Amino acid sequence: MHRDGLYPKSRDYPQNAMFEETRANVPLAERLRPRTIDEVIGQKHLLGPNKPLRVAFESGEAHSMILWGPPGVGKTTLARLMADAFHAQFIALSAVLSGVKDIREAVETAQIHRANGHQTLVFVDEVHRFNKSQQDAFLPHVESGLFVFVGATTENPSFEVNSALLSRASVYVLKSLDTDEQRELLARAQQELGGLTLTDEARDALIGSADGDGRKLLNNMEIVARAAARQKKTEIDGELLASALSENLRRFDKGGDAFYDQISALHKSVRGSNPDGALYWLCRMLDGGADARYLSRRLVRMAWEDIGLADPRAARIALDAAETYERLGTPEGELALAQAVIYLAVAPKSNAGYNAYNAARSFVGKDQSRAVPIHLRNAPTKLMKELGYGHEYRYAHDEPDAYAAGETYLPDGMREPRWYQPTPRGLEGKIGEKLARLADLDAQWRSENGKKS
Repeated sequence: MHRDGLYPKSRDYPQNAMFEETRANVPLAERLRPRTIDEVIGQKHLLGPNKPLRVAFESGEAHSMILWGPPGVGKTTLARLMADAFHAQFIALSAVLSGVKDIREAVETAQIHRANGHQTLVFVDEVHRFNKSQQDAFLPHVESGLFVFVGATTENPSFEVNSALLSRASVYVLKSLDTDEQRELLARAQQELGGLTLTDEARDALIGSADGDGRKLLNNMEIVARAAARQKKTEIDGELLASALSENLRRFDKGGDAFYDQISALHKSVRGSNPDGALYWLCRMLDGGADARYLSRRLVRMAWEDIGLADPRAARIALDAAETYERLGTPEGELALAQAVIYLAVAPKSNAGYNAYNAARSFVGKDQSRAVPIHLRNAPTKLMKELGYGHEYRYAHDEPDAYAAGETYLPDGMREPRWYQPTPRGLEGKIGEKLARLADLDAQWRSENGKKS
């Protein structure tokens, strides 16, 4: 099956019965495979005039690269077109199926090609699935120029590709096909299928089902075309489309960048107090197959990171929603998650607790090990009491307003860091007022007792 989302703008085939019969058995996406970059639909930011890959093709000088983009946007096709343009032998490896033995065989084949005066392009699909040692196996041969290395990945290469290999390859970001590009691709498919027509409703639905994936678009079109042929129809409408295609979930990579981009959008919509945006991203992720339990855990995290003590009820509501989902499951439990998202979005916001915790952790991680002050130590034995443990400790409940004004609770010689700076929003506004009042009591006590702050 053809694996790419770049397709030709037109194609003329020999007209004979045997060829037509053979071609009919070839998948539609394969039939529309581009033969030159001028036949490509999409990736204009890389293939347009004076754009990076266009310049590389026209210069005839191949270089190693990583092609990063979602499924069905043309990574494999570009690699094949490069091999043709540079008159290089093409070796394809799949990181899902290949191992060090396959890499070694590719190296040996490239050495034979070089001995015969031929250049080699080694294409590695899903390169992020190779482990560090497997990726390292390419390094000396890329450096020596034995072959041009082209890796394809749906994952962020910054995280998934070794820095040594990454430093030796240019990274090009490929984009999903936009609506106009998908319309153009459908028009080429209709021409290839003998002029099969589409209603506007069916065309929009097909494009929606593909979600920017050219390969998926053509595969869906082929499924529907077969259904139309069985029913002896020359026009595809919404009803035929619905009957021919099972439910197509939008592309959702549960472990990749699409996943983290969408959870980031959900979190930032909550932080930005936008309930509609938060609901949209929650529903997008649920619709795409995200684990609702994972989402419920993220909601609890949002409650503590972005709302905190401005409204402690937010954390309780997030936890209750998570528990509700555990009891009810899908779809009933999703309503609880949705309402929790709304509450988190509209709640007063504060990251004061989050910032205070991070500052304290950073300080402790870099600071020396300070001793616990004598007056804060327990004295369960006679010896400890004789050593002064707990001496002059003031029991807060015995003090006015249950507050021991002027008492210190940090190690000796450590200044008050003031990590926690409450905001004036929600309950935290009242917390800030209380802390200010207690600070005044501390200052008064120190003044009366001749102590320095």
